[in-house]
Parts: sequence; structure tokens; C-alpha cells
Amino acid sequence: MFKDKFECYRYYKHLIEKVGGEALEYKEINYGLQFKANICNQTHTIRIYESAKRGVNPDFSQLKDSGILKLLGEKDCKVDKSTGSPKASGRPLALKSDSDSVALIGTDESGKGDYFGPLVIAGVYADERIKSILKEIGVDDSKKLKDSQISEIAKQIKEICIYDVVAIGNSKYNELYSKFNNLNKLLAWGHARVIENILENVDCDTALSDQFGSPDLIENALMEKGKKLNLEQRHRAEENVVVAAASILARHEFVECMEKMSKSYGIEFPKGASNKTIAAGNEFANKYGIQRLSEVAKLHFKTTERIGEFF
Repeated sequence: MFKDKFECYRYYKHLIEKVGGEALEYKEINYGLQFKANICNQTHTIRIYESAKRGVNPDFSQLKDSGILKLLGEKDCKVDKSTGSPKASGRPLALKSDSDSVALIGTDESGKGDYFGPLVIAGVYADERIKSILKEIGVDDSKKLKDSQISEIAKQIKEICIYDVVAIGNSKYNELYSKFNNLNKLLAWGHARVIENILENVDCDTALSDQFGSPDLIENALMEKGKKLNLEQRHRAEENVVVAAASILARHEFVECMEKMSKSYGIEFPKGASNKTIAAGNEFANKYGIQRLSEVAKLHFKTTERIGEFF
């Protein structure tokens, strides 16, 4: 089964391009998305619906030629008796990044849900040999590890891997957010920068990142070298050991930045966004003035509205 409508779109876009066709940009519709596909000199409309009860389902009711589905690899497609239209099997495509033999750049981020502290994006390059070592040293999704484990494993990753870490401090973060006015676009910009930086030091044709929005966000943010990549995106990408390594580097950098920031301002800045966060924000405002909050916080969070409200 597909994890969401965007993964389903990527699946069929890949298949359509594989047989020499073209999948155009999708548009959002009620309960899903819709896109045009040019296949065998014909234009077809394909819809993808998503619901909590039924999950993700492609709709080929506008496609009357079952031969097209067979061309796309749906050799066991059946006919929907109620519509007379072919139905797809919905088998997920095995991504290139799933193979241990494929050299890969994996990217992940930390800090996007934390009011205080930077947004950190990290990337790691690993081939088959390095992937094996990463597994041996205990690399896993950073959310499953303690900060002490992350610190130790991060040191080892840096010793054996080509990597890059981009930490966007709060002042710069707020400036960029004002420019993009969208967190996903800012994230895409960061992931693209990390990928481009790694490509300065190694040749690689495949990258994998967590999917945090429309699949084309990172693709559009990539520059010349990055646009040649086979860029794959999916939810829970941290299940891949290379992305997990990137998540560890990102988390390690975030924790270190938070510790330095707390020491510099003499305030214990809590992670996340809670009542403790508001209390720390008020402490900062009392000590340094609320106008300097942009130095330590992500101002677009609703938390900002709660800080200084009693001043």
C-alpha cells in the first residue's frame, strides 16, 4: 500500500517515464490529486484519492484502455465491474535506494518542531561498504536513541563518511522564513544545499530524503549538479541506514547548538513548544527585551503570541 497520495503519484510518474511517457504536474482536488499523463501519443487523466478509511487508491476511470495499464506494469489489472474501467494492483515500486549495493546520499533535519534553536539539515554519503559499517556501529533513527548515544555515534559517522551539516541559526532562519513564507520550502532549500555541498566532494546519482511536502519542492531547489540526481522521497525515510546517519548528525548538531545558546544567554532553553517554552521566552524577554527574541526563537510559531502578553 502507498503511504500517501504523493508517494502514489511518484510511483506512477516513475512508471510513466520508464515507458517513455510524460507525467505532468498534479493539482490538488477534493480528497486527493489529479494529473495528466501523455502515453503513446494519448493524454490520460489519472486521479489519486486518499482517505483515512480506504487509504490511498489510484483512479483510472478516465482511462479506458487496459493495455496502457499493462504497459505500466499492471499486468494483473482487473476490471471494475461497476465502471467497466481497469483497476491497478497498487503494488509499491521498489526504490533504487532500497538496495544496499547503491551508493546514496541521505538527508534529514532536526529542530523544525522546536521553538528555540536552529533548524539543522544534515546529509551523509555512503556506498555498500560504508552502509555495512554504519549498521555495525548502531546507526538508527535518531528519535530512537538517547542524546549520549547520538553524540558517540555522530563522532564515528564523521570519521568514516563524507557528510555535510547546515545549521540555520534563528536570526537567519527568521530571515529565510520571511522570504519563503513556508516551512516546507525552507526545508527543501536546506536539503538541496546539503546535497549540493556533498556533490562537491563525491560523484553520486541517487539521494533519499524524508518527504515533508510536495515531492517537487527539493527538486526545484536543486542546482545544476543536483538536478542530475535520481531523487527519492518518502515518509519514514530514516528506516534507511544512510538517512538515519544523517538524522543523527542533524540531531547532534541541534543539541550542541542548544547547549551553546543556553550557556551564552544564561537561560535554559527547553526543546519542543510547550508551557516551559513560554516561560523561557518570558525569561528571555525580561532579561534581554522581547525585540531580541528573533536571536533564539522561530518567530512564526504561535508560541510567539504567548510571550510577553502580560508586559
